[in-house]
Amino acid sequence: MSRILNEIDFFILDMDGTIYLGEQWIDGALDFLHAIEQSGRQYVFLTNNSSKNADIYAEKLHRMGLDISKAKIITSGQATIAYLKKNFNEAKVFLLGNDLLKTEFTEAGIILEENVPEVVVTAFDTSLNYTKMCKVCDLIRKDLPYLATHPDLNCPTESGFIPDIGAIQAFIKASTSRDPDHIIGKPNHIIMDYLLERTAVQKERSAVIGDRLYTDIAAGVNNGFTGILVLSGEANMTDVEKSPIKPHLIYPSVKHIIKDL
Repeated sequence: MSRILNEIDFFILDMDGTIYLGEQWIDGALDFLHAIEQSGRQYVFLTNNSSKNADIYAEKLHRMGLDISKAKIITSGQATIAYLKKNFNEAKVFLLGNDLLKTEFTEAGIILEENVPEVVVTAFDTSLNYTKMCKVCDLIRKDLPYLATHPDLNCPTESGFIPDIGAIQAFIKASTSRDPDHIIGKPNHIIMDYLLERTAVQKERSAVIGDRLYTDIAAGVNNGFTGILVLSGEANMTDVEKSPIKPHLIYPSVKHIIKDL
């Protein structure tokens, strides 16, 4: 383990289920972040959760006792904005998402359109209601380009799991028979390419740490990064045994990585 970690200069950290649950640090997580810095290495947070923007995440971490620049927080929402600008520049976008994400899109220059859009984007919308679901399904049936910010089925909280965007996509597919044309977030290369553009790090000397095999770890091992699974969130060892996605390292939590830094 130490040999592998000796080759790592940069850590790409999932948030929900890896560093915290709700507004509670996972045991030892804050010490782990300090240990990374004390070892002369760097980290960023990379989250699929598009229900919040980087400002809100930075404010949350501040309340929890960690002051960092929002530049160290990369979200699937940000990566989706970058993808839209590259591939659908000036297109009118229908966004199924929270008001915070809509504001982030608008401030980035994305044109939001409710009635006659050219592209449909679905995100983790915690303000979801049946009217919104009918609207997005109607638009997707029109064969418009259809993007999703990420694929997660559930979002971990202090009290268990709540349905995430993957569950919303399943509803949409049942009604429209369509999957998203492109999913931006982990494990897909789109968000990892965006991260490399933002950070200019070497993937060979970078590690993705997360609690989900099918997003976090797959994002690492399938895209040339080291993948480190922590068992503090969604995945357990039974999942590892059954999964075709195999992490390079497995720890009970980030607290247990400190000794090997």
